[in-house]
Amino acid sequence: MDNGTTGSETALARRAETRYMRPMTETAPPSDADRRLARIALLALTAGALGIAFSPIFVRLSELEPTATAFHRAFLALPALWLWGAVHRRPDGGGRPAGPRDYAVLVLAGVFFAGDLAFWHWSIRYTTVANSTLLANFAPIFVTLGGLLLFRERFTRTFLVGMTLAVVGVCVLVGQNAAFQPDNLLGDGLGLVTAMFYAAYILTVGRVRARFSTVSVMAWSTTATAAVLLPVTLAAGESLIAPTLYGWGILLGLALVSQAAGQGLIAYALAHLPAAFSSVGLLVQPVVAALLAWVILGEAVSAWQGAGAVVILAGIAVARRGSR
Repeated sequence: MDNGTTGSETALARRAETRYMRPMTETAPPSDADRRLARIALLALTAGALGIAFSPIFVRLSELEPTATAFHRAFLALPALWLWGAVHRRPDGGGRPAGPRDYAVLVLAGVFFAGDLAFWHWSIRYTTVANSTLLANFAPIFVTLGGLLLFRERFTRTFLVGMTLAVVGVCVLVGQNAAFQPDNLLGDGLGLVTAMFYAAYILTVGRVRARFSTVSVMAWSTTATAAVLLPVTLAAGESLIAPTLYGWGILLGLALVSQAAGQGLIAYALAHLPAAFSSVGLLVQPVVAALLAWVILGEAVSAWQGAGAVVILAGIAVARRGSR
């Protein structure tokens, strides 16, 4: 995980972003340092996906309502994140926000992530969990569209084929239990809004990581997420107090494993990998979540779902080959 202790990391992040913004006609070969950095970032992305794969398990085991659980996911992660920032603060102040505009863009990332969590939990109230999960995993489509329309990024045909394969795999893995009915229309729409907010979060973090360290991005964006979710939780009338120590342990695990570690590793990876590929790579999360639900909750994975998982992994591999 990035600790922001050297100036070379920021320089390499800028080089990485610049490289991925080049037109497809340029064929400048990456250096050995770039290749090594990309491999490390890919490992960090995978580890981050494993961390967030535990979040559905923690949410299922939580003694609090979904929105209150989401608030504690951010709030309880703050001490660890700010302590991390204090321990690894660079003497020259590099990698940290320096003015109102810097703070604003970091807060914006947190607002987008709060929207992702809030709309996903609201979606679950008005549709099935399968529908909500399926639609929320359409984020790579919106990340790709956002990169194309907002930043004029161009994508290879191989990448688009890989992304399509991965999304189809998610449909096979999760869609077995999905049921689209008129009564679920509101919840299904909120599920798509969830995907849009997470796509906006990935695109924003992918941009700001070229200027700010991982810890700065995580500390400020998570603070903003907690600040947004607190009034939302109170307005929903949900309790913020877990009744048992077990309940607090579940919330703490969600905050440290899924938020601080999982999202922190993803934020690190987004400095060195294209946002579009990263969003596709994160589709390994529903695969791991299904396996964890099988082991921990006894929810068996069918042969059809196993086939979907294989298609997801194949799609990620193809998208990686088509990413610059």
